[in-house]
Amino acid sequence: MTYAFSDRMASLQPSAIREILKNTSSPDVIPFAAGNPAPEAFPLKEIENITRIIMGDNPVAALQYSVSEGYPALRDAAFSFAEKREPGIRKPGDTILIVSGAQQGIELAAKCLINEGDTVLSEDPSFVGALNALRSYHPNLVGVPMEEDGMNLDALEKAMQTQPNVKLLYIIPNFQNPTGITTSLEKRKAIYELCKRYGVMILEDNPYGDLRFDGSYIPAIKTMDTEGLVIYVGSFSKIISPGLRVGYVIANSDFMAKMVVAKQCSDVHTNILAQMVCERFLISCNMNSHLLGLQKIYKSKAALLIKCLEEHTAGRLTWRAPQGGMFIWCTLPEGSDMVAFCKKAAEAKVAVVPGSAFLTDPSEPCRSFRMNYSTPSNKQIISGCEIMGGVLKDFLR
Repeated sequence: MTYAFSDRMASLQPSAIREILKNTSSPDVIPFAAGNPAPEAFPLKEIENITRIIMGDNPVAALQYSVSEGYPALRDAAFSFAEKREPGIRKPGDTILIVSGAQQGIELAAKCLINEGDTVLSEDPSFVGALNALRSYHPNLVGVPMEEDGMNLDALEKAMQTQPNVKLLYIIPNFQNPTGITTSLEKRKAIYELCKRYGVMILEDNPYGDLRFDGSYIPAIKTMDTEGLVIYVGSFSKIISPGLRVGYVIANSDFMAKMVVAKQCSDVHTNILAQMVCERFLISCNMNSHLLGLQKIYKSKAALLIKCLEEHTAGRLTWRAPQGGMFIWCTLPEGSDMVAFCKKAAEAKVAVVPGSAFLTDPSEPCRSFRMNYSTPSNKQIISGCEIMGGVLKDFLR
């Protein structure tokens, strides 16, 4: 049978990262292409104990339907956690929605805001999962080039002035995926003021903010919001467990009412057992100590990857040292065929993600690729960089 797919889905392609992971899942492949948290960072014993307590004390509630807005105790705990990490993030009239991972928060916001043909602005490059969620609503997707401290403000304002019906700006201010760039405080303030001036909503995605291991804290754009413009998306995937699929959205209650309806159409509510696990973890564990432990792990792994890149690829490859998060953005010399290099690396059992996968227009030229340092073991980082250095030397020759 020939299937007539909807216009919304017909033009969408599988996630480049997910497809790469399918083809590089063999244990002998070095997984620099992954985006998973470090396995050694998972609080295995705590989650095991918490789950046992929940199933002993309140098994029916853990297995029954629940409310779409989220498990009430988790909504309170998540709001408190967010306010401690981002003082001032909760504005008068704001509320919180528990979602099935930050990815769902992004998709629901897009569903509520975007009509076909509306303009959506995004950092360029940006997170491919968010770009595909946005693309599914057939917007005019416009990329804003990145600088060392965030988006180019002149290009951002020009897009707001010249593009039709600019509805939404998508941004990852902390340790951006894929570049690792952190948007400066000055640019965060300027971005908010531009969006306020031109009436553009901001979708602020912050999955990596708690993984800062260098530099100083910079307030979220949501903390500056006086107009109800910012939809803030947070996640427990990177700090507790991605498999639980629990995230949250903070936004004005008028906007959130429509998001709740959208969620009811999508999955009714987020997995309630997973929500209960997250709530118990937040209230029973020393979160400061837990986060410091994670930051120590990521700082060590990032430093090891950079050391190995310097040893095996210096002079042939350039990169930017991140202050947190999970990724390093590497760039090949002028004139290099990045896709061909990524294929050569894959043949040598080293998987990286082609940078073009993260572009708002994947057909544009790109010499960069993304490496992840959280998923591979230290041994894999060392051997993977040595292999990649040899591939790179031969490739450039």
